[in-house]
Amino acid sequence: MSDMARRGFVTGGTWCVDRNRVVEFWPGEDGLVEILEEQARGGGSACNLALGIRRLDAGMPVETIGVVGDDENGRLLHAAAAAHGIDATGLTVVAGAPTQFTDAYTSRRSGRRTHIFRAGAADALTPDHFDFAATRGRILHLGLPGIHARMDGAWGDAANGWVATLRKARRAGLLTNLELCSVPAERLAALVRPCLPELDLLVVNDVEIGAIAGMATCDHGETDIAACLRAARAVLASGAMRLVAVHFPRGAIAVARDGTVAAKASVRVPEAEIAGANGAGDAFASGFLYGFHEGWETARALALAHAAAAVSLRSIGTTDAIEAWQDCLDIACRWGWREELTGLG
Repeated sequence: MSDMARRGFVTGGTWCVDRNRVVEFWPGEDGLVEILEEQARGGGSACNLALGIRRLDAGMPVETIGVVGDDENGRLLHAAAAAHGIDATGLTVVAGAPTQFTDAYTSRRSGRRTHIFRAGAADALTPDHFDFAATRGRILHLGLPGIHARMDGAWGDAANGWVATLRKARRAGLLTNLELCSVPAERLAALVRPCLPELDLLVVNDVEIGAIAGMATCDHGETDIAACLRAARAVLASGAMRLVAVHFPRGAIAVARDGTVAAKASVRVPEAEIAGANGAGDAFASGFLYGFHEGWETARALALAHAAAAVSLRSIGTTDAIEAWQDCLDIACRWGWREELTGLG
């Protein structure tokens, strides 16, 4: 079956419970701060992309693969999948280990996030959990390298379990994308670089593309867009990707295999609309991959990616505020866009 004959998404990897908490500021060690707001929701790359796609388009088929514990948190995640119409046949229950959870703190003062997690059952995930024989999905969205112990280790003749799983997916006819998280740059590069020959797409942020390429892409918190472009081109040349997309607070760029570059400024989100940024990167990936799946021009896919990320900021959870794709774009247009990106020469 050709990839164009397929339809839908397979999300694989991290399913965890996010215990989302808002604090006025992040205290130093021995400090004290009050929790102002909290909630428990599904989180992790496989969960967020699955829920995000279904919220963008309730008719888009989504399957998922992962592991959870036989506990209340595991049941919460299965319930979330069922509520969104996700095929969770591959969401395996592992006995004897708790479901992975993350304490996800957002500072109201700075907008910065801090994540503290327990891996639990997630450490049991291996390439053997991924069976693509019956899937009719078109795109595999896989993550997260650095927080799954057995996937991070060597697997057969593959450098790690991520490589082995991506190879298996491509042999089954799926296109592949890899989601990353905030592990140290050296660790991220060591895990991701062997995956590049097995990827069709790569959607990352400015820090992540710099880590993979071994280049400085940010200076004191400011994104160097030209450096991101150089890093994206270097990473593209090292792998099999059709395109590499890089997002950052001011916008995003996408570099295609033929050398063309698309760029789109981000949305001017009103300050009063922002509740938290947890999951904004996943929302961006949901919007971009949806547009790619539907055959949109890259610039339009980037616009939806920004729109989905922007509307997601209205909740402290990762996906609660995402709406149908047309509504996301309408809201973004109503709020307006930042100034067009420069420095791409």
